[in-house]
Amino acid sequence: MFTSMSPDAPRKATFADWVEGARLRTLPAALAPVILGTAAAYNLGGFSFTRAFLALLVALGLQVGVNYANDYSDGIRGTDSERVGPLRLTGAGLAKPKTVLLVALACFSFASLAGLILLALSGDWWLIICGLCAVIAAWFYTGGKRPYGYLGLGEVMVIVFFGFLATQGTLWTQAHRAPMWSWLAALSVGLLSAALLMVNNIRDIKTDTLSGKLTLAVRLGDKQARSAYALMILGAYALGVICALGAGSANLNWLGLLIFLPAIFGAFWLIPPVTVRRKTGPELILVLKHTGLYTLVFSLLLGAAIVAGA
Repeated sequence: MFTSMSPDAPRKATFADWVEGARLRTLPAALAPVILGTAAAYNLGGFSFTRAFLALLVALGLQVGVNYANDYSDGIRGTDSERVGPLRLTGAGLAKPKTVLLVALACFSFASLAGLILLALSGDWWLIICGLCAVIAAWFYTGGKRPYGYLGLGEVMVIVFFGFLATQGTLWTQAHRAPMWSWLAALSVGLLSAALLMVNNIRDIKTDTLSGKLTLAVRLGDKQARSAYALMILGAYALGVICALGAGSANLNWLGLLIFLPAIFGAFWLIPPVTVRRKTGPELILVLKHTGLYTLVFSLLLGAAIVAGA
């Protein structure tokens, strides 16, 4: 005898749900620093496809891992119970918390393995300390008793790990050099990653405030958080201009500057919906997607400008 499932029974997560849980909109934050670090390595005569590919695997593994770890940690805390944004596996009851946690740990393990192979090829074993710090930071963004994401430090840590560490780590394992202009490139992409996080948190100010998640957007308030988003986008562009111009092997890189200058149109595209039209709730999901797309285009243009200066 067969019994039918109650229409009120919770469904289980599908493959599409797991893909949504990986939050593909955030992946440009992983791709961009690897693109810039590799472009800088080419500029300095140290390009290695194999090492660049391994750095990409590390960055993607960490990014997807932190997304699932956030899903798990926020879900078991109840932070996602009234979520406006994209689907969450744990908070929506689509997957067991333990399963989501295991997937997050699997992603971190994959990133760690790729990182160990990268360090073995480059010989930069001292960078293992940075790798361990990256994994720890990925977990404690929303994990642990006092996650720093709940204290308003998320954007700072994103700049450190998805800006400086990811860009310069990619560069160093290929070229073993890090000129000043490469630090500007790293900071520029770090600011864009912080902008991604900021616009995501602007969308969730009301629900995060109720749940006690004191993100930087909550601490600043809606108006100032929107201004901070605009400053991050414009600051990244200004740094990109300086980097593109300074990445010449001998003289100022005017060709690279011309290649990068059109990136300003992306800033004009992104900022008005947030600061002028003041989009809210689900409308900001599209802004989040566009910010991710701009981060990728920005890195490709700046990367091309850096290569042109070789």
